[in-house]
Amino acid sequence: MNEEMNGGGVGNEEEYAPEKIDYVFKVVVIGDSAVGKSQILSRFAKNEFCLDSKSTIGVEFQTRTVTIKTKVIKAQIWDTAGQERYRAVTSAYYRGALGSMLVYDISKRQSFDSLARWVEELRANADNSIVIMLVGNKADLVDQRAVPTEDAVEFAKEQGLFFAETSALSGDNVDKAFFKLLEEIYGAMCKKSLESANGKSNGAEHLTALKGSKIDVIAGSDFETSEMKKLSTCSC
Repeated sequence: MNEEMNGGGVGNEEEYAPEKIDYVFKVVVIGDSAVGKSQILSRFAKNEFCLDSKSTIGVEFQTRTVTIKTKVIKAQIWDTAGQERYRAVTSAYYRGALGSMLVYDISKRQSFDSLARWVEELRANADNSIVIMLVGNKADLVDQRAVPTEDAVEFAKEQGLFFAETSALSGDNVDKAFFKLLEEIYGAMCKKSLESANGKSNGAEHLTALKGSKIDVIAGSDFETSEMKKLSTCSC
């Protein structure tokens, strides 16, 4: 499961020797079952999509090494099961996570309505400075959309999350969303180090700095999250 993707894709990836890794970022992908968490991870890590994917049991992870602002970063991405019976197991894996991708299915309203509970659980088990990216997956299911983009933007704003709509099926916005998350983790880490060096508090002050930020993701020619315009389609 932890096969690393080297080369291809976004263009700022290279084949890295282990000693060249500057940082390892742990990221957890969470959300209800069957929203496409494993598919998003597979698309990002291996540029693959499996049509007969089965539900994740417990926790699995994959890695991908990328360059963020001249630093070589190994993203260790944990794919957690969404089923209730695995919640006690997966909560232990939140600890030490620097970022999280919170995924819902734009065609299933229930998966969106569960987000508040996921955020609560995440913040109860992870560091209070964790960077969270809200992701509406399966955006290609245009005719089946049950969650308006505006609802997701409003929720992200209330919770202080970044936001993107993606398609694991086509790959639309998957890399952009992950790269934005990793960039924000790196920025938060640098800010925390700077504040620590200056003798400043880096807890609530750091979280406040992230509050209300948004990701500008292009999903068609006329969508900008910052302007809260209606999303044109991507894919699953």
